[in-house]
Amino acid sequence: MTTRKKLRKQLRSKRRSLSPKQQNTAAQNLLRNIRCRSDFRRSKHVALYLANDGEINPMPIIQYCWKVGKKVYLPVLHPILHNRLWFVPYTESSPMVRNIYGIKEPKLFPDRRRSAWSLQMVLLPLVGFDKYGNRMGMGGGYYDRTFSFKANKRGLRGPDLIGLAHEIQRVEELPVESWDIPLTAIISDVNCYP
Repeated sequence: MTTRKKLRKQLRSKRRSLSPKQQNTAAQNLLRNIRCRSDFRRSKHVALYLANDGEINPMPIIQYCWKVGKKVYLPVLHPILHNRLWFVPYTESSPMVRNIYGIKEPKLFPDRRRSAWSLQMVLLPLVGFDKYGNRMGMGGGYYDRTFSFKANKRGLRGPDLIGLAHEIQRVEELPVESWDIPLTAIISDVNCYP
């Protein structure tokens, strides 16, 4: 097993070991840490995710977004392009289905999706991170491929990409691959990086 796979396995195990009470406290602290950010306050179109596999739960952020009138979007697996995401509006009444990984996502109505480049902020899950703002995902490359346009300096600026995590997912330093799309910041239940 490669070092990266081993680290991913250890970090996933750590986040899954948190009790429901610890998860709830972390989610509330995460909301507090993001609400004070000016980039979040300015953003009207925000993509998030539904927690899975011990990920920090952004549901309090989703509910806050609804309360203050922000439009919320969730990722949906692209029906044709492998390892790509579409973003679909999400409300309390959105019909939901399970994708091939068993994760709930809004039922896809292609005419209602929003382009990745036109979102203002994307709050995305991660498996591990370091103090330099580097992210380790699940290994499928969905977010990196979807936002690869951000690597082209002359291309579209696109949304701010902000990773969300439990502080226990922080490691000293992560290796960076050429295909990794840099994040604007990482916010945990304890701190903001960088």
